[in-house]
Amino acid sequence: MTNTEIRPFRVDVPQARLDELNAKLDAATWPAPLPGDDWDTGVPVAWLRGLAEYLRHSYDWRAAEAELNAHPQFTTEIDGQNIHFLHVRSTRADATPLLLTHGWPGSVVEFLDVIPLLRDDFHLVIPSLPGFAFSGPVGEAGWTPDRIARAWITLMERLGYERFGVQGGDIGGAVSPEVARIAPGRVIGVHTNGGPGPMPPLPMPEDELASLTDVERDRVARIEAFMQEEFGYIAIQSTRPQALAYGLVDSPIGLLAWLMDKFREWTHPRATVPDEILGRDRLLTNWMLYWATGTAGSAAFVGYAQNGPWGPPKMNSGVPTAALVLAHDVAIRRYAETENTIVRWTDVDRGGHFAALEEPELLAGDVREFFAGLK
Repeated sequence: MTNTEIRPFRVDVPQARLDELNAKLDAATWPAPLPGDDWDTGVPVAWLRGLAEYLRHSYDWRAAEAELNAHPQFTTEIDGQNIHFLHVRSTRADATPLLLTHGWPGSVVEFLDVIPLLRDDFHLVIPSLPGFAFSGPVGEAGWTPDRIARAWITLMERLGYERFGVQGGDIGGAVSPEVARIAPGRVIGVHTNGGPGPMPPLPMPEDELASLTDVERDRVARIEAFMQEEFGYIAIQSTRPQALAYGLVDSPIGLLAWLMDKFREWTHPRATVPDEILGRDRLLTNWMLYWATGTAGSAAFVGYAQNGPWGPPKMNSGVPTAALVLAHDVAIRRYAETENTIVRWTDVDRGGHFAALEEPELLAGDVREFFAGLK
């Protein structure tokens, strides 16, 4: 029999786990800096030492834990998997239910600064992806965006939401349109930051490239650069997540380096170190959810090793869809429109991949404006 119980949850990392972290930080073996010790070869030793020192002696996890626990949290079992989620109800009974889905290397921490900006107008449901943090680890394979979307529909049913909106970026930007494809009659709108996909075809024929705008050609160039310079983490996480997990789960320094490399590459502007954009405490709180739960391996597995094979274009759900495309993002409208009903497309000249973390006011404002006319 399926267990449909919804259980209250509070974050409470055992002190022994924190003591273990401190001991590992004290005993860490550091690599010698490579020539130049800059971001071109990975996270600089000097910068990471400073972040680790802050983590060891200044960062207050219990304060971060209290911030998380200020919001109602729950767990429930869906499709054999434990699912953790925040459920922040608006004071308005007629508020629109809105499902927010994070990405990698993020977590529900991504949305902490967005919650107070949206809770007046929306009932917020913010789940941890299967395999991530308190929704991890996973017991079986097959957690594709389609399967996650089906789980999210079940979650909203259990919470009593018949009609709702969806929003997300990164993995959340792949899952959210799938929710609409599966249940188009229940989803009033899809909002993504970074675009809902698909990406443009590569290599792109010269005549097609010439038909793009300057901004669009720049995005194609940056996708090509990404495939040449940054694709390694996907290759590893999609093919050998278990081999990688040993280092990420056992070594706090290894996990710091792995996650911080992406926060530096994907925040905007790229030349600015990520803690100057997001703040050390927010970066480390997100990191702690991976460390405290030991789920870096299962998050990599779900996030990158579970995608189905390439196939024909996806069905257009017909659900109104919006894209907020920040400066770092590379989505191009003409390709997104092949699989989505785009009714709102907003290009912005600031911000990076992590819209909720970097530009919470901008994201919240765009979400409010988009859903204002949808019921």
